[in-house]
Amino acid sequence: MTGGRGAVITGWGTALPDKVVTNADLEARLDTTDAWITERSGIRERRVGGTTTGLATDAGAAALAAAALEPADIDLLILATTTPDQTVPATASAVQDALGLTCGAMDVNAACSGFVYGLVTACGLIGLGAGRILLIGAETLSRITDQDDRGTAVLFADGAGAVVVEAVDGPGSLLGWDLGSDGSLRSILYADVGGYLEMEGREVFRRAVRVTVDSAQAAMQRAGVTADDIALFVPHQANLRIIDAAGQRIGIPSDRTAIVLDRTGNTSSASIPLALADALDHGRVRADDLVLLSGFGAGMTWASAVLRWPETDK
Repeated sequence: MTGGRGAVITGWGTALPDKVVTNADLEARLDTTDAWITERSGIRERRVGGTTTGLATDAGAAALAAAALEPADIDLLILATTTPDQTVPATASAVQDALGLTCGAMDVNAACSGFVYGLVTACGLIGLGAGRILLIGAETLSRITDQDDRGTAVLFADGAGAVVVEAVDGPGSLLGWDLGSDGSLRSILYADVGGYLEMEGREVFRRAVRVTVDSAQAAMQRAGVTADDIALFVPHQANLRIIDAAGQRIGIPSDRTAIVLDRTGNTSSASIPLALADALDHGRVRADDLVLLSGFGAGMTWASAVLRWPETDK
């Protein structure tokens, strides 16, 4: 960000469905095993249930409470989702109503990269004069997953994570970012209207590692930092092997990486805020730390951002 006005994250919150589906549960009804799922994905259990509106509302309310804000304080709601509850209107409008907000509201669909797309958008709008933006990533991927397909049923799940982004004098937290898309690759991961997710797993793996590394490096270069400067890497929680391979190539070890997919599965645009909130709640991020967010998703899309963590009251 340039000029005299920047943005910082001042509150966060999460929401997960009550229903837990373990690998043993899937083993009982699919041609798979706990060992097979864990070895290939790193996932041991996932949460399933609820609506995108309901999960987003719960996470958004938690973020508002953490930031000590009232609904009237928010100037815009951005909901990153690839699983809206209706084709029209935007699910953000339903969440706005449920939270009692009196501001603009819009959906952003960049698949699993959506939260970082939304974060960069929020920071840009704050630079143009917005005061406080509520950014939520929420998904109910179980609704578009064929639960009889062992290749996808073991991966995708439901959840939401939210942050409050507030204006500050000075440069703010966002030091560098990178957004990208290659629409020629949309056939490797997609869901037609009314259909289920279809995925070419090996090709997604190969492409995902490459674009995550390239995007993360581009964001760090724009921020003027290196991998050694990064205190915490928060990647999209799709597959532990992808995360490990990308981290190794970027130069960030696993002990500086946020991981929740073993408990949440792949929650698309909710996965980065879920992992970020978990790290924050466990004291893994301190004031002045550099945090790298990086995701990839259907489209194919990718997005990365480098943040300098601010002083907060939480």
